[in-house]
Amino acid sequence: MMTMKGPDTEWDFYLLAGVASTLTLFRNCKQELERRFLETGREPVIRELFPYGDHTQKLLRQIIDVRGDLSRLRRAGRSGGRAAAEQIRKLSPGRPVMLIGHSGGGVAAYQAAVMLHDEGTIPDFRIVQVGSPKVLIRTQDRDRVSYYTAVDEQGTLRDPISRIGSWGGWSRSRYGLWYWNKRKYAPGHIGTITLLGGHPHYFRNDASYIHPDRGSNLSVTLDGLWDRMMDV
Repeated sequence: MMTMKGPDTEWDFYLLAGVASTLTLFRNCKQELERRFLETGREPVIRELFPYGDHTQKLLRQIIDVRGDLSRLRRAGRSGGRAAAEQIRKLSPGRPVMLIGHSGGGVAAYQAAVMLHDEGTIPDFRIVQVGSPKVLIRTQDRDRVSYYTAVDEQGTLRDPISRIGSWGGWSRSRYGLWYWNKRKYAPGHIGTITLLGGHPHYFRNDASYIHPDRGSNLSVTLDGLWDRMMDV
């Protein structure tokens, strides 16, 4: 999928946090992204969103909101998605957006993008979900969505949050038999990131999360996502 680039077509970038996140979650990530983009001659707008609130607010309420955004029901609450959409609608009308969501933030990112694109507020979007629960992706959106989860050096899953939710749906085989297709509504790209630690640690770059060969978790995570971000 080719995208024209230029001074009038620069994409706006958003980092979306999940439940109980601290306000400093993306601080180093944002700085590193700005540095990397500057080296390529780009200076996109990068903003941070907390669609479910932060660590100072009620955790149960945030979890309920994420469950609403994960629901297969069309009339579900979509609280996080609507909260993110409201802010993006004010800040980026008429501009393409890339939303990078961690944990529940990846769910809110997709729901927000669908709302904004369907109503015509944004002309295009890309989603990168990092350590997120699985949310159903519409067929027409698959190529716009990428999904990553943490594994250890042996390839064993290290992020239990990525077990939550489902991409599944009923499909018919070539023989006309119905079967449960686990990836019927999956993102177009699914990858892994080899981390020290697990779910809370994708964006860490302090000493405990620096591998002697790979570098920090933050660097490894952004290296894994970089091609997706440079494709817009």
